[in-house]
Amino acid sequence: MPTEAGPDHTAVRTALWRALHLRADAPPHVIEDEVGLRLAEPDAAGAGTADGWRARPDMDVEATRRTRASIVARARFVEDLVLTAAGRGVDQYLVLGAGLDTFAQRRAADAVAAGLRVFEADRPGAVAWKRRRLTELGYGVPGWLTLVPVDFEGDWWGQLVAAGFDPSRPAVVASAGVTMYLTEDALAATFRRIARLAPGSTLVTTFLRPIEDVEPDQREQLRVAQRGARAAGTPFLSFYAPERMAALAREAGFRDTRHVPAEELADRYFADRTDGLRPSRGEEILVART
Repeated sequence: MPTEAGPDHTAVRTALWRALHLRADAPPHVIEDEVGLRLAEPDAAGAGTADGWRARPDMDVEATRRTRASIVARARFVEDLVLTAAGRGVDQYLVLGAGLDTFAQRRAADAVAAGLRVFEADRPGAVAWKRRRLTELGYGVPGWLTLVPVDFEGDWWGQLVAAGFDPSRPAVVASAGVTMYLTEDALAATFRRIARLAPGSTLVTTFLRPIEDVEPDQREQLRVAQRGARAAGTPFLSFYAPERMAALAREAGFRDTRHVPAEELADRYFADRTDGLRPSRGEEILVART
């Protein structure tokens, strides 16, 4: 049995930002997700109140507004894309580096109705921990959800196939908040693997833009994130201009690529807000199709 290592700090922080969106931002909410907060149980080991996690420096409501908006926008965009693809008959959804992703818990009825099989791939310790927490909280792991422990430095693709993922059938593959931890060579190899999936498959991935491309008022926030990642032993290795990300995808064999800028996410999910909440262009999205 794999040793439980729990989720990494980035996965927890992302889940807490999704919950903070519900607690701190006025409706309408871009996504409603407190399941990740329940999974993480950030105050269980401390002496604080049930909402003690909100006192964390990285949960400052004002300082993290645009980062928080980016996190909920990317989650909503991915889910919309998955459900649209499922409506066309795509029946596999693969989440790489799943962390505290909660699509399977919150959208179970949609997944079942669409006949969707969901595969969550992550480090063995993180998978063991999540399986236990899902059981403790009463969600369990239904038959259409497969948690796959993989060694991302080994034959992770073979491990996915052994777990039931079928490369000959179309799939949506999501990789959110992962590319900054990979070298460009490792990212290109991953792209090549996914580009060989059956026609009709889609990759949706996020990427960090170079700091000089980020809004001036957001650059210090990105520097803080860089320092935190380095201190945690998971430094940011790669930043990409949108043109470079699209070129990597085309070189890998994808037939069609599309950059989804922060402005498009703002128009789609934040247009009617009166509080000024908008995503930052620090992290944006690429969609690539086979």
